[in-house]
Order: sequence, then C-alpha cells, then structure tokens
Amino acid sequence: MSVKKALIFGFFTAFLVLGILSMQRAVPETKEDRIYKAIKVYSPYILEKRIGGLTIIDKRDGTKEKPSAADVFHRLDELEEKWGREHLRVEYNDVLILGENNQTVARVFIETQKERDFIKRFYGI
Repeated sequence: MSVKKALIFGFFTAFLVLGILSMQRAVPETKEDRIYKAIKVYSPYILEKRIGGLTIIDKRDGTKEKPSAADVFHRLDELEEKWGREHLRVEYNDVLILGENNQTVARVFIETQKERDFIKRFYGI
C-alpha cells in the first residue's frame, strides 16, 4: 500500500469516527416513554418549529430560547430537569406533579423499577 492510499484511508477513517462521535453526542438521553409522556403533559416547555430551526417556549411567561440545532434537545432536557426538581415529588409508587402553589395537579403511577430509576436519574428526585 502506498503512502498516498494510506493517507486517504486514514483521513476517511478519521472523518468517519469524528462524525459518529459528534452524532452520538448530539442525541439526547433515552427516556422511559410511558412515564416521560405522562409528565411531559404538565411541563411548561414546548418546542416550536420555525423556518430557522427549533425554539423552546416557556408557556408560563412566553419566553423563547433559540439554542443551536445541535444543542436544542440537550437544553430542553436541562430545562425539564430543573422544572422537575421543583415540581415533582415521589410518594410511594406515585409521582406527584405540583403546580405553582405546591398543590397536587396530577399523580402518575410508577409501574416498574426502570421508571423509578429514570425519574431519579433524569429529574434528580
């Protein structure tokens, strides 16, 4: 194998590895679908599609955040995690969703240990 072919193969491999690593870094954390979707209904953050990309909107006061395309899902996870620490509480086998005045808005039943671990890991409660 000549040096020229080895360089081309090396550059191709390096770009491939860097591309795969950057794609893995951009993918948001996996979530337990059932429990996350049930809690997401009460989350004040929504994604809005725009021509320029995605915007995160806070339904409480209408503030908008426009993170870069690579960071939008990570930023949404950060915001939801912060909201969850303030508005979620685990009691026995239920997740209590609290409103602004610490009133219980809803209860979501925790069915499996995986869901309990997800709540502990993602929301930090």
